[in-house]
Amino acid sequence: MSAELPVRGGRVRRRGGPRRASGGFSPRRALAALVMLAAAGATWGVVASPVFDVTTVEVEGATLTGDDAIRAALALPSPAPNAFVLATDELRARLLALPAVADAHVSVGLPGTIRARVAERAPVLAWRRGRSLWLVDRDGRVLADAAAPGAPAAATAADGLPVVEDRRASGVGQAIGEQVDPLDLDVATRLLSLTPADVGSSAPALVVAVDDRDGWTVAPDVANPWVAVFGFYGPQVRQPAMIPEQVRSLRSLLAGREARMLRVVLAGEREGTFTEKPGS
Repeated sequence: MSAELPVRGGRVRRRGGPRRASGGFSPRRALAALVMLAAAGATWGVVASPVFDVTTVEVEGATLTGDDAIRAALALPSPAPNAFVLATDELRARLLALPAVADAHVSVGLPGTIRARVAERAPVLAWRRGRSLWLVDRDGRVLADAAAPGAPAAATAADGLPVVEDRRASGVGQAIGEQVDPLDLDVATRLLSLTPADVGSSAPALVVAVDDRDGWTVAPDVANPWVAVFGFYGPQVRQPAMIPEQVRSLRSLLAGREARMLRVVLAGEREGTFTEKPGS
């Protein structure tokens, strides 16, 4: 005989999942929203406020270029832009496009000032052509015209620089920003580096010139001078590398006869002829 166990009646309870917090607008969320709105309003107020409009441009280092050229290159729009929305990288790129500018730094100072600081290229020689005296850097770039009206800084920079006298009728018409022909630059720098002692002259200085008849010439800076004709150079003909040998040839021809020398033609590296002044 088996015994039956009593069965308890009742409903089975089901455990539900975790209760979710109410999706209502809590005080914490309300405070965060207010802070965000306040920040957005403050930002808009700064951007829209005329207090931060750029009204002043400070320039440093623009000796050859000039402050006016720097301001013109920055090309700030009208009405004045807000200091917080200016793209200084773009402004720097505009300054680097100027011929005499080697490097530039642009910063914005509050409440509304742009500071442009530039480093300029250095001229190493002057190139006289017609009424212009072009200042040229080591790469052959024309930086400024030292003979132009209203260019005192360029005129000052030209003091003491060696000068090429370009007397050619159809030579390169340089303009600011152009490049001197690399071959011309090579010949010019070689000849301008010569001193009177290098060629055996007693003159105080030498004059380097180029024209359509003789090509490149060197003469002493004295009254009634002699002239040494170095000639024409080109990629496929006579190379500037022959100049040192020409200089040695000139020195030997001038030795003991400079006072009566009229014209020396340096046909090759070791070839030269000369003409003496009448009555010598």
